[in-house]
Amino acid sequence: MNVVKLIYTSMAFSKLLPVFLSSFLLLLLQLQFSTAQNVVKSAYWFSGSEYPVANIDSTLFTHLFCAFADLNSQNNQVTVSSANQARFSTFTTTVQQKNPSVKTLLSIGGGNANKAAFASMASQASSRKSFIDSSIRLARTNGFHGLDIDWEYPENSAQMTNFGVLLNEWRTAVSTESRSSGKLPLLLSAAVSYSSNYFGVINPVQAISNSLDWINVMAYDFTYRAPDSVRLTGPPAALYSPGTQISGDAGIRAWIQAGMPSNKIVIGFPYYGHSLRLADANNHGFFAPTNGEVNGGAMGYKQIRQFISQNIATQVYNSTVVSDYCYSGTTWIGYDDTQSVSTKVRYAKAKSLLGYFGWHLANDDNWALTREASRAWGA
Repeated sequence: MNVVKLIYTSMAFSKLLPVFLSSFLLLLLQLQFSTAQNVVKSAYWFSGSEYPVANIDSTLFTHLFCAFADLNSQNNQVTVSSANQARFSTFTTTVQQKNPSVKTLLSIGGGNANKAAFASMASQASSRKSFIDSSIRLARTNGFHGLDIDWEYPENSAQMTNFGVLLNEWRTAVSTESRSSGKLPLLLSAAVSYSSNYFGVINPVQAISNSLDWINVMAYDFTYRAPDSVRLTGPPAALYSPGTQISGDAGIRAWIQAGMPSNKIVIGFPYYGHSLRLADANNHGFFAPTNGEVNGGAMGYKQIRQFISQNIATQVYNSTVVSDYCYSGTTWIGYDDTQSVSTKVRYAKAKSLLGYFGWHLANDDNWALTREASRAWGA
Protein backbone atom coordinates (compact mmCIF):
# COMPACT_ATOMS: atom_id res chain seq x y z
CA MET A 1 0.00 0.00 0.00
CA ASN A 2 2.80 2.43 0.86
CA VAL A 3 4.58 1.54 -2.39
CA VAL A 4 1.46 2.28 -4.46
CA LYS A 5 1.02 5.60 -2.70
CA LEU A 6 4.65 6.42 -3.35
CA ILE A 7 4.29 5.64 -7.06
CA TYR A 8 1.20 7.83 -7.46
CA THR A 9 2.82 10.60 -5.44
CA SER A 10 5.93 10.49 -7.61
CA MET A 11 3.84 10.59 -10.81
CA ALA A 12 1.84 13.57 -9.56
CA PHE A 13 5.00 15.41 -8.52
CA SER A 14 6.62 14.77 -11.92
CA LYS A 15 3.62 16.40 -13.62
CA LEU A 16 3.68 19.35 -11.26
CA LEU A 17 7.45 19.84 -11.44
CA PRO A 18 7.50 21.82 -14.75
CA VAL A 19 4.72 24.08 -13.46
CA PHE A 20 6.57 24.54 -10.16
CA LEU A 21 9.86 25.34 -11.89
CA SER A 22 8.17 27.76 -14.26
CA SER A 23 6.47 29.56 -11.38
CA PHE A 24 9.71 29.56 -9.39
CA LEU A 25 11.68 31.09 -12.26
CA LEU A 26 8.99 33.72 -12.76
CA LEU A 27 9.17 34.52 -9.06
CA LEU A 28 12.93 34.90 -9.29
CA LEU A 29 12.58 37.31 -12.20
CA GLN A 30 9.97 39.31 -10.30
CA LEU A 31 12.20 39.39 -7.22
CA GLN A 32 15.14 40.50 -9.34
CA PHE A 33 12.99 43.26 -10.82
CA SER A 34 11.56 44.33 -7.47
CA THR A 35 14.93 44.64 -5.73
CA ALA A 36 15.40 47.96 -7.50
CA GLN A 37 12.28 49.23 -5.74
CA ASN A 38 13.02 48.38 -2.11
CA VAL A 39 14.07 51.99 -1.66
CA VAL A 40 14.52 55.00 -3.90
CA LYS A 41 17.30 57.34 -2.74
CA SER A 42 17.50 59.63 -5.71
CA ALA A 43 18.00 63.01 -7.31
CA TYR A 44 17.66 64.65 -10.68
CA TRP A 45 20.64 65.68 -12.73
CA PHE A 46 19.60 68.67 -14.84
CA SER A 47 21.49 69.18 -18.08
CA GLY A 48 20.90 72.93 -17.90
CA SER A 49 23.07 73.12 -14.79
CA GLU A 50 26.12 72.10 -16.85
CA TYR A 51 27.26 70.04 -13.84
CA PRO A 52 29.63 67.33 -15.14
CA VAL A 53 28.04 63.88 -14.98
CA ALA A 54 31.44 62.43 -14.04
CA ASN A 55 31.39 64.51 -10.84
CA ILE A 56 28.19 62.93 -9.50
CA ASP A 57 28.83 60.88 -6.36
CA SER A 58 26.55 58.05 -7.43
CA THR A 59 27.45 56.01 -4.33
CA LEU A 60 24.94 58.17 -2.45
CA PHE A 61 22.02 57.12 -4.67
CA THR A 62 20.03 54.06 -5.69
CA HIS A 63 18.47 55.88 -8.66
CA LEU A 64 19.40 58.91 -10.75
CA PHE A 65 17.19 60.85 -13.13
CA CYS A 66 18.68 62.33 -16.30
CA ALA A 67 16.71 65.46 -17.18
CA PHE A 68 15.29 66.32 -19.64
CA ALA A 69 14.36 64.62 -22.88
CA ASP A 70 11.97 66.61 -25.05
CA LEU A 71 8.58 66.01 -26.64
CA ASN A 72 8.49 66.94 -30.31
CA SER A 73 5.10 68.55 -30.79
CA GLN A 74 5.12 67.84 -34.53
CA ASN A 75 5.45 64.05 -34.45
CA ASN A 76 4.86 63.38 -30.71
CA GLN A 77 8.15 61.55 -30.40
CA VAL A 78 10.52 61.79 -27.45
CA THR A 79 13.86 63.21 -28.50
CA VAL A 80 17.18 64.30 -27.04
CA SER A 81 18.63 67.58 -28.25
CA SER A 82 21.92 67.50 -30.11
CA ALA A 83 23.47 69.51 -27.27
CA ASN A 84 22.57 66.75 -24.80
CA GLN A 85 23.12 63.68 -26.94
CA ALA A 86 26.68 62.91 -25.87
CA ARG A 87 26.00 63.31 -22.14
CA PHE A 88 22.70 61.44 -22.22
CA SER A 89 24.06 58.51 -24.22
CA THR A 90 26.89 57.96 -21.72
CA PHE A 91 24.99 58.95 -18.57
CA THR A 92 24.42 55.42 -17.29
CA THR A 93 27.91 54.11 -17.96
CA THR A 94 29.42 57.23 -16.39
CA VAL A 95 27.48 57.12 -13.10
CA GLN A 96 27.92 53.35 -12.84
CA GLN A 97 31.70 53.72 -12.75
CA LYS A 98 31.43 54.77 -9.09
CA ASN A 99 28.30 52.72 -8.30
CA PRO A 100 27.63 49.78 -10.64
CA SER A 101 24.25 49.11 -9.01
CA VAL A 102 22.76 52.59 -9.46
CA LYS A 103 19.71 52.67 -11.75
CA THR A 104 19.10 55.49 -14.21
CA LEU A 105 15.87 56.91 -15.60
CA LEU A 106 15.45 59.26 -18.53
CA SER A 107 13.10 62.06 -17.50
CA ILE A 108 10.84 63.61 -20.13
CA GLY A 109 9.40 67.12 -20.00
CA GLY A 110 10.07 69.35 -17.02
CA GLY A 111 8.71 72.59 -15.66
CA ASN A 112 9.67 74.54 -18.79
CA ALA A 113 8.21 72.02 -21.24
CA ASN A 114 5.25 72.85 -23.48
CA LYS A 115 2.19 71.74 -21.49
CA ALA A 116 -0.07 72.06 -24.52
CA ALA A 117 2.14 69.59 -26.41
CA PHE A 118 1.73 66.99 -23.66
CA ALA A 119 -2.03 67.56 -23.54
CA SER A 120 -2.29 67.17 -27.31
CA MET A 121 -0.12 64.05 -27.38
CA ALA A 122 -2.14 62.35 -24.64
CA SER A 123 -5.47 63.07 -26.33
CA GLN A 124 -5.13 60.63 -29.25
CA ALA A 125 -4.23 56.94 -29.41
CA SER A 126 -1.87 57.39 -32.37
CA SER A 127 0.09 60.23 -30.76
CA ARG A 128 0.29 58.37 -27.44
CA LYS A 129 1.73 55.38 -29.32
CA SER A 130 4.31 57.61 -30.96
CA PHE A 131 5.35 58.99 -27.57
CA ILE A 132 5.46 55.57 -25.93
CA ASP A 133 7.33 53.71 -28.68
CA SER A 134 9.92 56.45 -29.11
CA SER A 135 10.48 56.74 -25.35
CA ILE A 136 11.13 53.02 -24.97
CA ARG A 137 13.43 53.00 -27.98
CA LEU A 138 15.35 56.01 -26.66
CA ALA A 139 15.74 54.48 -23.18
CA ARG A 140 17.05 51.18 -24.55
CA THR A 141 19.35 52.81 -27.10
CA ASN A 142 20.94 55.02 -24.45
CA GLY A 143 21.21 52.39 -21.73
CA PHE A 144 18.67 53.75 -19.24
CA HIS A 145 16.89 51.46 -16.80
CA GLY A 146 13.66 53.39 -16.88
CA LEU A 147 11.59 56.37 -17.94
CA ASP A 148 10.12 59.27 -15.98
CA ILE A 149 7.42 61.67 -17.20
CA ASP A 150 7.30 65.22 -15.86
CA TRP A 151 4.14 66.81 -17.25
CA GLU A 152 3.49 69.90 -15.12
CA TYR A 153 0.51 69.47 -15.02
CA PRO A 154 -2.67 68.09 -16.59
CA GLU A 155 -5.02 71.02 -15.99
CA ASN A 156 -8.55 69.61 -16.26
CA SER A 157 -10.46 66.36 -15.86
CA ALA A 158 -10.17 65.47 -19.56
CA GLN A 159 -6.38 65.87 -19.47
CA MET A 160 -6.18 63.85 -16.26
CA THR A 161 -8.22 61.07 -17.86
CA ASN A 162 -5.92 61.09 -20.89
CA PHE A 163 -2.91 61.05 -18.59
CA GLY A 164 -4.24 57.88 -16.98
CA VAL A 165 -4.82 56.24 -20.37
CA LEU A 166 -1.30 57.19 -21.44
CA LEU A 167 0.19 55.57 -18.33
CA ASN A 168 -1.84 52.38 -18.79
CA GLU A 169 -0.72 52.07 -22.41
CA TRP A 170 2.87 52.89 -21.43
CA ARG A 171 2.93 50.03 -18.91
CA THR A 172 1.45 47.59 -21.44
CA ALA A 173 4.03 48.57 -24.05
CA VAL A 174 6.89 48.29 -21.55
CA SER A 175 5.74 44.80 -20.53
CA THR A 176 5.41 43.72 -24.16
CA GLU A 177 8.86 45.06 -25.02
CA SER A 178 10.35 43.23 -22.04
CA ARG A 179 8.90 39.91 -23.16
CA SER A 180 10.13 40.35 -26.72
CA SER A 181 13.59 41.61 -25.79
CA GLY A 182 14.17 39.27 -22.85
CA LYS A 183 15.29 42.24 -20.77
CA LEU A 184 13.92 43.38 -17.42
CA PRO A 185 11.00 45.79 -17.85
CA LEU A 186 11.90 49.45 -17.87
CA LEU A 187 11.07 51.26 -14.64
CA LEU A 188 8.28 53.82 -14.98
CA SER A 189 7.80 56.85 -12.74
CA ALA A 190 6.23 60.29 -12.89
CA ALA A 191 6.88 63.61 -11.22
CA VAL A 192 3.53 64.77 -9.85
CA SER A 193 2.00 67.63 -7.88
CA TYR A 194 2.37 67.64 -4.11
CA SER A 195 -1.27 66.52 -3.70
CA SER A 196 -3.52 64.13 -5.61
CA ASN A 197 -5.92 67.07 -5.82
CA TYR A 198 -4.35 69.62 -8.17
CA PHE A 199 -6.36 72.79 -7.48
CA GLY A 200 -9.63 70.89 -7.74
CA VAL A 201 -8.53 68.57 -10.55
CA ILE A 202 -8.10 65.00 -9.34
CA ASN A 203 -5.21 62.85 -10.54
CA PRO A 204 -6.07 59.42 -12.06
CA VAL A 205 -4.78 57.65 -8.97
CA GLN A 206 -5.88 54.14 -9.95
CA ALA A 207 -4.14 54.30 -13.32
CA ILE A 208 -1.06 55.83 -11.70
CA SER A 209 -0.94 53.09 -9.07
CA ASN A 210 -1.46 50.29 -11.60
CA SER A 211 0.98 51.58 -14.20
CA LEU A 212 3.90 53.23 -12.42
CA ASP A 213 6.60 51.80 -10.17
CA TRP A 214 6.40 55.00 -8.13
CA ILE A 215 5.59 58.70 -8.19
CA ASN A 216 7.93 61.57 -7.34
CA VAL A 217 5.83 63.96 -5.24
CA MET A 218 7.08 67.52 -5.72
CA ALA A 219 6.45 68.74 -2.17
CA TYR A 220 8.01 72.17 -2.70
CA ASP A 221 7.61 75.56 -4.38
CA PHE A 222 4.84 76.61 -2.00
CA THR A 223 4.20 80.36 -2.12
CA TYR A 224 2.16 82.63 0.14
CA ARG A 225 0.31 85.88 -0.46
CA ALA A 226 -1.59 88.30 1.73
CA PRO A 227 -5.19 89.20 0.73
CA ASP A 228 -3.91 92.29 -1.05
CA SER A 229 -1.66 90.00 -3.17
CA VAL A 230 1.54 91.03 -1.42
CA ARG A 231 4.07 88.20 -1.58
CA LEU A 232 4.86 86.93 1.89
CA THR A 233 7.81 85.01 3.21
CA GLY A 234 6.93 81.40 3.95
CA PRO A 235 8.32 77.87 4.09
CA PRO A 236 8.82 76.94 0.41
CA ALA A 237 8.75 73.20 1.16
CA ALA A 238 6.89 72.92 4.46
CA LEU A 239 6.40 69.37 5.68
CA TYR A 240 3.63 70.60 7.97
CA SER A 241 1.48 73.71 7.75
CA PRO A 242 -0.99 73.99 10.66
CA GLY A 243 -4.34 75.34 9.53
CA THR A 244 -3.79 74.83 5.79
CA GLN A 245 -3.51 71.99 3.29
CA ILE A 246 -0.37 73.40 1.68
CA SER A 247 2.31 71.05 2.98
CA GLY A 248 4.17 67.92 2.12
CA ASP A 249 2.36 65.89 4.78
CA ALA A 250 -1.08 67.08 3.65
CA GLY A 251 -0.21 66.17 0.08
CA ILE A 252 1.15 62.74 0.97
CA ARG A 253 -1.93 61.97 3.06
CA ALA A 254 -4.17 63.06 0.17
CA TRP A 255 -2.37 60.71 -2.22
CA ILE A 256 -2.68 57.78 0.20
CA GLN A 257 -6.33 58.51 0.99
CA ALA A 258 -7.03 58.62 -2.77
CA GLY A 259 -5.69 55.07 -3.09
CA MET A 260 -1.99 55.47 -3.86
CA PRO A 261 0.04 52.82 -1.98
CA SER A 262 2.53 54.43 0.38
CA ASN A 263 5.30 52.18 -0.93
CA LYS A 264 4.89 53.74 -4.37
CA ILE A 265 5.38 57.29 -3.11
CA VAL A 266 8.73 59.11 -3.16
CA ILE A 267 8.82 62.50 -1.42
CA GLY A 268 10.80 65.34 -2.95
CA PHE A 269 12.66 68.25 -1.41
CA PRO A 270 14.43 71.20 -3.03
CA TYR A 271 18.14 71.81 -3.25
CA TYR A 272 17.38 75.52 -3.60
CA GLY A 273 15.48 78.25 -1.81
CA HIS A 274 13.17 81.21 -2.37
CA SER A 275 14.97 84.55 -2.04
CA LEU A 276 12.89 87.61 -1.25
CA ARG A 277 13.33 91.27 -0.28
CA LEU A 278 11.79 92.12 3.08
CA ALA A 279 9.52 95.16 3.24
CA ASP A 280 10.82 95.74 6.78
CA ALA A 281 14.21 94.39 7.86
CA ASN A 282 12.91 94.08 11.42
CA ASN A 283 10.00 91.84 10.35
CA HIS A 284 11.86 88.77 9.18
CA GLY A 285 9.91 85.69 10.28
CA PHE A 286 7.56 83.52 8.28
CA PHE A 287 4.65 85.36 6.62
CA ALA A 288 6.35 88.74 6.66
CA PRO A 289 5.56 91.17 3.81
CA THR A 290 8.07 91.51 0.97
CA ASN A 291 8.48 93.96 -1.86
CA GLY A 292 10.13 91.82 -4.49
CA GLU A 293 12.43 88.94 -5.22
CA VAL A 294 16.20 88.71 -4.97
CA ASN A 295 18.19 87.11 -7.79
CA GLY A 296 15.04 86.12 -9.63
CA GLY A 297 13.51 84.57 -6.52
CA ALA A 298 15.60 81.41 -6.44
CA MET A 299 19.00 80.53 -5.01
CA GLY A 300 20.77 77.16 -4.96
CA TYR A 301 21.71 75.61 -1.64
CA LYS A 302 25.41 76.07 -2.34
CA GLN A 303 24.84 79.79 -2.99
CA ILE A 304 22.70 80.05 0.15
CA ARG A 305 25.52 78.66 2.27
CA GLN A 306 27.90 81.15 0.66
CA PHE A 307 25.45 84.00 1.34
CA ILE A 308 25.18 82.98 5.00
CA SER A 309 28.95 82.86 5.38
CA GLN A 310 29.69 86.08 3.55
CA ASN A 311 26.93 88.10 5.23
CA ILE A 312 26.98 86.44 8.67
CA ALA A 313 23.27 85.88 8.11
CA THR A 314 20.99 84.74 10.92
CA GLN A 315 19.79 81.15 10.46
CA VAL A 316 16.50 79.81 11.81
CA TYR A 317 15.14 76.26 11.80
CA ASN A 318 11.40 75.97 12.41
CA SER A 319 10.52 72.49 13.68
CA THR A 320 6.77 73.16 13.53
CA VAL A 321 6.71 73.36 9.73
CA VAL A 322 10.12 71.68 9.18
CA SER A 323 11.77 74.43 7.16
CA ASP A 324 14.70 76.81 7.38
CA TYR A 325 15.23 80.44 6.60
CA CYS A 326 18.00 82.97 6.90
CA TYR A 327 18.15 86.74 6.68
CA SER A 328 20.62 89.58 6.53
CA GLY A 329 19.39 93.14 6.16
CA THR A 330 16.37 92.98 3.88
CA THR A 331 17.45 89.79 2.10
CA TRP A 332 15.42 86.76 3.22
CA ILE A 333 15.80 83.17 1.96
CA GLY A 334 13.54 80.21 2.72
CA TYR A 335 15.08 76.79 2.08
CA ASP A 336 15.74 73.28 3.37
CA ASP A 337 18.95 72.71 5.31
CA THR A 338 20.29 69.42 6.65
CA GLN A 339 17.95 69.28 9.66
CA SER A 340 14.86 69.78 7.48
CA VAL A 341 16.06 67.15 5.02
CA SER A 342 16.83 64.57 7.70
CA THR A 343 13.43 65.17 9.35
CA LYS A 344 11.66 64.67 6.02
CA VAL A 345 13.58 61.48 5.30
CA ARG A 346 12.71 60.07 8.72
CA TYR A 347 9.10 61.06 8.06
CA ALA A 348 9.18 59.19 4.74
CA LYS A 349 10.54 56.08 6.39
CA ALA A 350 8.03 56.25 9.26
CA LYS A 351 5.17 56.56 6.75
CA SER A 352 6.50 53.52 4.82
CA LEU A 353 7.14 55.63 1.73
CA LEU A 354 9.45 54.22 -0.93
CA GLY A 355 12.07 56.93 -0.55
CA TYR A 356 13.04 60.47 -1.49
CA PHE A 357 14.45 62.60 -4.28
CA GLY A 358 16.18 65.95 -4.54
CA TRP A 359 15.84 68.58 -7.25
CA HIS A 360 18.47 69.12 -8.46
CA LEU A 361 21.82 67.69 -7.42
CA ALA A 362 24.05 70.39 -8.90
CA ASN A 363 22.76 72.80 -6.25
CA ASP A 364 24.00 70.70 -3.34
CA ASP A 365 26.97 71.95 -1.37
CA ASN A 366 29.66 69.25 -1.42
CA TRP A 367 26.87 66.66 -1.12
CA ALA A 368 25.83 67.93 2.33
CA LEU A 369 22.09 67.51 1.77
CA THR A 370 22.48 64.23 -0.10
CA ARG A 371 24.74 62.71 2.55
CA GLU A 372 22.37 63.76 5.32
CA ALA A 373 19.40 62.26 3.48
CA SER A 374 21.23 58.97 2.96
CA ARG A 375 22.38 58.91 6.58
CA ALA A 376 18.88 59.62 7.87
CA TRP A 377 17.38 56.79 5.84
CA GLY A 378 20.07 54.35 6.93
CA ALA A 379 21.20 51.15 5.30
